[in-house]
Amino acid sequence: MKLYAISDLHLANRVNFEALEALPVYPEDWIILAGDIGELEDHLRVALILLRRRFRKIFWVPGNHDLWSLPPGPMQLKGDARYRRLVSICREYGVLTPEDPYVIWESQGEKYKIVPMFLLYDYSFRPIEIPQEKAVEWAAESGVVCTDEELLYPNPYTTRIAWCEARCRYTEERLIKESADQIPMVLINHFPLRRDMAEIRRFPRFSVWCGTHKTEYWHTQFPVSVVVYGHMHMRGTHFRDGVRFEEVSLGYPRDWTHKRGMNYYLREILPGSASEPVSFC
Repeated sequence: MKLYAISDLHLANRVNFEALEALPVYPEDWIILAGDIGELEDHLRVALILLRRRFRKIFWVPGNHDLWSLPPGPMQLKGDARYRRLVSICREYGVLTPEDPYVIWESQGEKYKIVPMFLLYDYSFRPIEIPQEKAVEWAAESGVVCTDEELLYPNPYTTRIAWCEARCRYTEERLIKESADQIPMVLINHFPLRRDMAEIRRFPRFSVWCGTHKTEYWHTQFPVSVVVYGHMHMRGTHFRDGVRFEEVSLGYPRDWTHKRGMNYYLREILPGSASEPVSFC
């Protein structure tokens, strides 16, 4: 039995959707969906329908695209209400979310606790001399403004910063309780947990929409074996303090080689064999 992961399917793109339809069956294996399935509820539903036929168990965490409110309007669910709606859809299909009890993956005598998380970001991945309230303005100076500023609402929180703080507090409290048994954990979040993994070479100032310093050392605070994330569209395996970090995004059609198929981009998380940094094209 294996645990695979992938993120950033972006199913609004036809070629990505067709690649998902062509994915082979892995009847004994589990899969992690680390966010950005698509912007519509239907994107999530069709992904879960197709993947439930191919995998034994599915884990999901939201990405920023999943949380966008489209089209803008008074009847559209926003913020936490939208997130809770997506959680309810996952539960219709037996998919585990950041709101569910953590489960144990066990194979050949090895145990790992699978930990889906939803943490968001708070603009703290910025130079120290830039005030928090100037972070978006600083990024905009380089021609970069994330669409989240228009479509990702924080309701009922006053800001995304406040929402991020609440999510980090909630998750950290759970991790403290769950780490008592010292079972190694696989942490799953759409956004990277560390600043040094949150910089796109072409758009370095996009980092302000990529995470929070609150999680910088979670991989050492808790008994963590692997951290799974996406968002950056920069696939790779990295190591910090003996912990394996896996960026598992597929990305937009320009970000992957179509002839290889989506199965080529499924990352094996467990048992896992990477022992040194790797980049995946």
